[in-house]
Amino acid sequence: MSLANQVAVITGGARGIGREIALAFAKAGADLALFDVNPQQLEQTAQELRALGRRAEGLVVDVTDGKQVDDGVAKVLDKLGRIDILINNAGITKDGLLIRMDDAQWDRVLNINLKGTFLCTRAVAKHMLKQRRGRIVSIASIVGLIGNPGQANYAASKAGIIGLTKSVAKELASRGITCNAIAPGFIKTEMTDALPPEAKQRLMDAIPMGTLGEPRDVAEAALFLVSDAARYVTGHVLVVDGGLAM
Repeated sequence: MSLANQVAVITGGARGIGREIALAFAKAGADLALFDVNPQQLEQTAQELRALGRRAEGLVVDVTDGKQVDDGVAKVLDKLGRIDILINNAGITKDGLLIRMDDAQWDRVLNINLKGTFLCTRAVAKHMLKQRRGRIVSIASIVGLIGNPGQANYAASKAGIIGLTKSVAKELASRGITCNAIAPGFIKTEMTDALPPEAKQRLMDAIPMGTLGEPRDVAEAALFLVSDAARYVTGHVLVVDGGLAM
């Protein structure tokens, strides 16, 4: 699944799943532009990508700010010449029970997770339409499919990403642009590392495969969806969860 001579933009690309996707794409031959709000981690990851022989740009971009997103896309086009792939990965959680959740908790999660996906998709789609080719993959969650207590804001944002993905897929398909989503289950990240051992064990007991996923599991799914192997796949939600949601 070669990505030679292609340029990928990955939001939230400095660490975690975003970083793992960036490394997988670089090994497949792509050049990378990473959007994130942490300049130090951005540069560290960009250096790792350059060490693999790829061009890599780390750009400080707040995905909730439309001007920053548009300016970031313009910089990518100026420095790397084109954009073939967009991975909407930037996201956060601010958990709490519905009756205790304040407006700020709701707004922050929806703004980063859903509005950020909209703004980045809109900005990149304008360029892809001119190319008459592109691949857009947004990271949703099984929580957007099945819900989760204490995560009404997160679930709503991820369900919104799924609806956005399907609508954009229908709008852009005739121009050679595919738009898909990945719905990970519980993946080993800083977020799950912080869970108490007993909570982590309860999660694994609920997963038919008996273990948490690895970031590379999501990265390999993303690599498939942006490759020519998935040229006829659009509007799809690929669940990567060890069987949990079924």
